[in-house]
Amino acid sequence: MQINPMRIQEQTDDLAQLLAKKNADYGNSFEEQFNEYGLTCVLIRLDDKLRRLKNLNKNEAQVNESIADTLQDIAGYAILASILTENENR
Repeated sequence: MQINPMRIQEQTDDLAQLLAKKNADYGNSFEEQFNEYGLTCVLIRLDDKLRRLKNLNKNEAQVNESIADTLQDIAGYAILASILTENENR
């Protein structure tokens, strides 16, 4: 599969739907943690996902999550953090 604008749009659309669903399921916990702990909570969540990705890459994972799922979670956390830090960067 090639990387092109249409595939990027499809992926970002899918990710937006996933983020909205997870945000509803988890009751906006990411934003609440961010407001309480700042970027530290983002670093912890990203570190957890990066460790999972390393284990998936070494075929040592004990969970039913694919590499693609893990990469989507990493991208999602980065997007959420970017949104929550928009005002700080201006």
